[in-house]
Amino acid sequence: MNKDMGITVAGITGLTGTAADRLNNPFSLAIDYDNTLYITDYGCHRVQSWLRGASNGSTIAGQKNCTAGGSLNQFNLPTGIIVDSNSNLYIADSQNSRILFWPRNGTSGRIVAGNGTAGTTNNALSLTYGISRDSNSDTLYVADYYNHRIMSYMSNATFGTVVAGGNGGGTNYTQLYYPTSIYFEALSNSLIIDNYAANNIVRWTIGDSKWTLLAGSINSSPGTTSTLLNSPVGITLDPMGNMYVADAGNHRIQFYPSNQSIASTIAGVTNSQGSNATHLSAPYGLALDSQLNLYVADTSNNRIQKFVRY
Repeated sequence: MNKDMGITVAGITGLTGTAADRLNNPFSLAIDYDNTLYITDYGCHRVQSWLRGASNGSTIAGQKNCTAGGSLNQFNLPTGIIVDSNSNLYIADSQNSRILFWPRNGTSGRIVAGNGTAGTTNNALSLTYGISRDSNSDTLYVADYYNHRIMSYMSNATFGTVVAGGNGGGTNYTQLYYPTSIYFEALSNSLIIDNYAANNIVRWTIGDSKWTLLAGSINSSPGTTSTLLNSPVGITLDPMGNMYVADAGNHRIQFYPSNQSIASTIAGVTNSQGSNATHLSAPYGLALDSQLNLYVADTSNNRIQKFVRY
C-alpha cells in the first residue's frame, strides 16, 4: 500500500448526520490499547467510540441525537480528548469551558477543570481545546484558548495553575497565541504547544517563563514550505521524539524528526484541499497506535483517515 494513501476507518466522506456511521466535523481522537478509537464528534456534541474494523460507531458520551447542553451528560462542541490506561476519558467541552472526566461505561461526566462558565480566574477557563496528562503525577494540562495560557490541575483540585502564557495573546517568547493542542513529554518535563495563531509549535519546560521554538515561524508568518506552517491545530509525538503536526491551513500532516525543524509531508497535499485517499481537508486531531500507524481527524471531510507507519 502507498503510505500516502489514507484508509477511511470512521465516518463517511463528506456526509454528516446523527446516524452511527456518520461524523460531524470530528475534532480530535484518542486510541486505547486494543486500537479502539475515541472521537470527539464536534458538530454533533458527542463522543463516538469506534472498534477496529467497525463500520459504525457508538455514542459513549453526550447525546446520540446531537443535542448540545451544559448538563453533566451533555457537551457543547467537544474538542480535545485523552484516554487513560483504564479506558476512562478526559474530554474538553469547549463552549462550556470545562473538562469532564468520563468513567468507562459511565452515563455522565464529572468536572475536573473549569466551572462551566467562561472566565479568567484560576478556577475558570475560556474555550477549552487541547488536553494532556502526566499519568505519573495525575496532573492534567489544558489549553485555555481565549486566555492564551496552559493551565495545570492536580487531581481533585478546584483551582488550576498557569504553567505557560497567561499574559495576553502575542508572539513574544513569554506569550502564547490561541493555543489549541498540547502534548506533555515526560522525558523533558515539558509541554509541546500548538500555537495556532502564531503558526508555530513551541516547547515550554515546566517551571520556565518562556518557550523555545520547535517548528514554524518565530514571527508568526504562515507558509507552505517545509519549515513553515499555516494554522496548525493538532500535534502528537512518537516514542522516539518525532513530532507529527496537523497543518490544517495547508491540508497536510507534517513529520518532524526528533530535534529537527524541517518537515516532510506524510499525508495530504500541501495547500490542496480534497476528499480522495491522498487528500485531506482541514485536518485537526492526530493519534498513533502501538504500531505507529497514524490516525487523522480529517475534519472538513467528516472522516477519520488511517495512514500506515511512516
